[in-house]
Amino acid sequence: MVRQSISFTKPNDEWLKSQVELEEYSSKSELVNDLIRQARQQQVQIDWIRAKLDKSEKSGFTEETKAQILKQSKSLFNGKI
Repeated sequence: MVRQSISFTKPNDEWLKSQVELEEYSSKSELVNDLIRQARQQQVQIDWIRAKLDKSEKSGFTEETKAQILKQSKSLFNGKI
């Protein structure tokens, strides 16, 4: 494993420490690695959605932009429509 030295803002460091104290994680390193894994997985999902939006937009099926489709999808997901 590669060793790195990083700095955190005070609120972020306190939050990291609290997660370790609550025994959610055994160390700040474990927590940071988990957060990075989660961010990477989210990026995979975002890339998949973006590819689907691009394909749909190019098919001529709709005149809506990616932003409009995304806004509508988020509203549907959050139960606002």
